Amino acid sequence: MTSLPRILFFNPVRHAHQAYEALQSVAACEVVTSASRAEFFSDIRGKYNDVQVIYRTSASGAVAGNFDEEFISHLPPSLKYICHNGAGYDQIDVHAAAARGISVTYAPDPVTAATADLTLFLLLGALRQLNPSFSKLRSGQFKKGVAFGHDPQGKTLGILGMGRIGRAVKARADPFGLKTVYHNRNPLPNDLGAGASYVSFDQLLAESDIISVHVPLSAKTKHLIGAKEIAKMKPGVVLVNTARGAIIDEAAMAVALDEGRIAAVGLDVYEQEPFIDERLMKNERALLVPHLGTHTTETLAKMEAHAMENAKRAVLGQDLLTVVPEQLARSNGVTGVH
Repeated sequence: MTSLPRILFFNPVRHAHQAYEALQSVAACEVVTSASRAEFFSDIRGKYNDVQVIYRTSASGAVAGNFDEEFISHLPPSLKYICHNGAGYDQIDVHAAAARGISVTYAPDPVTAATADLTLFLLLGALRQLNPSFSKLRSGQFKKGVAFGHDPQGKTLGILGMGRIGRAVKARADPFGLKTVYHNRNPLPNDLGAGASYVSFDQLLAESDIISVHVPLSAKTKHLIGAKEIAKMKPGVVLVNTARGAIIDEAAMAVALDEGRIAAVGLDVYEQEPFIDERLMKNERALLVPHLGTHTTETLAKMEAHAMENAKRAVLGQDLLTVVPEQLARSNGVTGVH
C-alpha cells in the first residue's frame, strides 16, 4: 500500500478548514515542530527527509528565517514545491529554488480587495490628519489643537505599481474625486492601466499630492524612495505604503515627516518589522497599523485555500494555479507546470 505524499506546514491552517480536510484526503499533512532554523536543518535530514511540499505564510520566518539560498540548499531531493499563501514572496529565493527544480507558488488574487481597502483607509486617514485626533479624544481634549485635514477631491493620486492592488485602489479612489496617475516599468494597455494616465517616475514624484506604493520588494526596488526622491515630491505630500517597508528608506521618510516636507504618512509595513523608526512612532502625523493588510477572516481563509489548492495540485501532478512569474519566465519544465 502506497503511503500518501507528505506536506509540511510551517503554520497551522486557521480558517480554511474545509480546504484542509480536502487536502488531507490526498496527502499526509503535518505542522513543523522545529523550534529554530538550526533545528529544522537537523529535522529535514531526519524525520522530514521525504517531504514533497512545504506550505508557508509570511509568518513562517519566525521559525525558519527567510527561505534563502542556504535554506533551499538544505531541502531534500524529494522536496519539489513551496506553496506560499501570500502575494509578496520576497522571503523566498525563487531562483535558488528553480536551480534545485523546486516550483514556488503564491496567492496574488485573494489579497487584493482587503489590501486595497486598507490602503484607502490609510490614504483618507492621513489626508484628513485623523491620527492626532485619536489621542486628543482619549485624553479628554475633544478636538483641541487638531490640525485641519484636506479633501481628496481634485487631488492627484500617484500609484507606484499598477498591478492587481494598484488597480483596486484606483477603483476605490475614483468615487472620491481623485485624479490618478501611475508609474510602472513600462506603460500598460488601457484595460490594465484602469483608465489612469501613465507618467515617468520623476513625474509621479513631482505631480502627486498622494503617493501610494504597490510594487513588490526586490533588489531593484529596495529604497526605491529615499531622500533624493522625497526631495522631488511636492511639499506637503501624503505617502502611503501597504506593499513592503523596505521599498521606502524609513529613516529618510521619518526625517522628511519631522521637517514637514511630508505632511502625513499612512503605513502598514515597515523596513525592519516588527521594529519601527522611533521618529515615526512619536510623530502624530504618522498613521500606523501593524501589517494588517490581509488581516481579515475572509481574506486569510481565501489565501489559505489558494495555497492549499496549489499544494493539492502539486501532489496530484496537475497544473499549478499560480507559479511565481520569475519561474514562469524560465520554462514550463522548471516550474512544474504541465
